[in-house]
Amino acid sequence: MTRFAILSASALALLIPVQAFSEEPGTNRYTMEKTENGVVRLDTLTGEMSICTQQGGQLVCRLAADERRAFEETLSELSARVEVLENRLDALAPPDRDADLPGEAEIDRAIGAMEKMMRRFLGAVEELRKDFQESPEIPPEPIPDRT
Repeated sequence: MTRFAILSASALALLIPVQAFSEEPGTNRYTMEKTENGVVRLDTLTGEMSICTQQGGQLVCRLAADERRAFEETLSELSARVEVLENRLDALAPPDRDADLPGEAEIDRAIGAMEKMMRRFLGAVEELRKDFQESPEIPPEPIPDRT
């Protein structure tokens, strides 16, 4: 609840100066009415009411119950919209490239299969070489002179 009060006060503190600059000089934006517990402040521009009390030598204003409910509803709507947008961004994000890489076991299995295939291939080449050297019909090729 304390966080909400701080957030509300911060939001109001940011909104008031921005709106104050857009007003014409000389207008009375706020009206104050004294009550037995403090002061009720009415924003004549937005119709927002705040209940103000003096605490520790400072005037502390809080939103009226109706305004607080409207603020909470707006905050909930905005939070839902942010969540929807974050979900859309997550869906658009590129997939994790590390997830597509094979694990150690898969790599070892693939290398084992490649070794087996290469051994068979080289064995077949060696057998063909022996067959050609033993065959009397085909004379072995002379080794070229490289000097």
